[in-house]
Amino acid sequence: MTTMTETSARFREFKMPDVGEGLTEAEILKWFVQPGDTVTDGQVVCEVETAKAAVELPIPFDGVVHELRFPEGTTVDVGQVIIAIDVAPGSGDAPAPAAAAPAQEPVDSSETEAEAVAEPKGRTPVLVGYGVAESSTKRRPRKGAATAPEAAAVAAAVQAELNGHGAPAAPTPAPAPAVPAQGGRPLAKPPVRKLAKDLGIDLATVVPTGKDGIITREDVHAAAAPAAPEAPAAVAPPVAPAPAVAEAPAVVSDSARETRIPVKGVRKAIAQAMVGSAFTAPHVTEFVTVDVTRTMKLVAELKEDKDMAGVRVNPLLIIAKALLVAIKRNPEVNAAWDEANQEIVQKHYVNLGIAAATPRGLIVPNIKDAHDKTLPQLAEALGELVATARDGKTSPAAMAGGTVTITNVGVFGVDTGTPILNPGESAILAVGAIKLQPWVHKGKVKPRQVTTLALSFDHRLVDGELGSKVLADVAAILEQPKRLITWA
Repeated sequence: MTTMTETSARFREFKMPDVGEGLTEAEILKWFVQPGDTVTDGQVVCEVETAKAAVELPIPFDGVVHELRFPEGTTVDVGQVIIAIDVAPGSGDAPAPAAAAPAQEPVDSSETEAEAVAEPKGRTPVLVGYGVAESSTKRRPRKGAATAPEAAAVAAAVQAELNGHGAPAAPTPAPAPAVPAQGGRPLAKPPVRKLAKDLGIDLATVVPTGKDGIITREDVHAAAAPAAPEAPAAVAPPVAPAPAVAEAPAVVSDSARETRIPVKGVRKAIAQAMVGSAFTAPHVTEFVTVDVTRTMKLVAELKEDKDMAGVRVNPLLIIAKALLVAIKRNPEVNAAWDEANQEIVQKHYVNLGIAAATPRGLIVPNIKDAHDKTLPQLAEALGELVATARDGKTSPAAMAGGTVTITNVGVFGVDTGTPILNPGESAILAVGAIKLQPWVHKGKVKPRQVTTLALSFDHRLVDGELGSKVLADVAAILEQPKRLITWA
């Protein structure tokens, strides 16, 4: 599927691209341009958030912005037109974008016949590399006179349930005009959608009174108004839609005690991945408490080493190197389970994932070929990974292909945890807080720097013996960091 089409010699449309790994939708976080702005080839016009990362989208041609098809905060399917560009400004009066806005809503939800004919066959360029085959990016047909009302009613019920407003009343022939026949998406102009979002109103519960089933500002205000005896008669002359109007005020009144947050973007991906991992891979978690006093001394010495100048040195760096050495000594742990082919895939490389907490949620970017990096190179890669994650600029490619992961729960003052495997990986190491504790050292109780490590692994391919060896090796290195040299 191409990301742009020609509606005429003058206007070109840019579609939501597949920004990598077959993602099907993205949310428009921010527009950097407005209608009337001049844009150039390669200029970033908006920022979108996929299920994995925030990505900036550049426009591939010059011109003047004619129309923005979706407001900020809208989730858009891959392949839908998001912006129209006038590539020949000044050649005549352009049609007003506002007049076409109401009719454009259902058009965006499915491709027109002209676009379908114009699409080339086979694999076509997308934003990152080359996309999947044409068949994998098609959406199921949404047209059909006989089934459209039923599909619309089901879609409205599902959307209402996801938004936490409960399922709407059972569909009857009377309220059919309240839901558009194409895709089940309520018809409303962008300003009306923004008003509904600001008021916390789900458009799927609003009864439209505008022409052709379009929701107006008055409809949204009526849905947000407190319940009153005359409200059903004033807003909903049809026979059946009164229950839908009565339900909206309850959602508003509850907002003082509860906040409902739509599950989308990174949070949606996290939920799906964690549920899939927890109920697919049989997890086993083992723990060990270790004296890391010598490791902390090494960290202090490395901070003064001129060869480490300009890079961040911290305990996580030594722990990462210790895990890499442990994997080298026990390579069978670096593997994946191939359910389809019933095979264990052993990896001869280590893409080391580092769990990072960001404002958008937990992400796990990884350091490619971490096993080949020297300590300064590993420190530099860790610094870049953390900085990119904090800035929200981690790309989908940076989060793909991980083999093992480290999660540092100790930064929150937590002693340890039972981490869930990143999907497709065999092991994850949790590092607890490093604390000064009484410890028997050389036959005497002394204050020592101590931490607890937890290793979760997939018991389908990692036996208890193998998992124990890996964890024991990591602990032994942290207790005696010189093993980084003798065991490497």
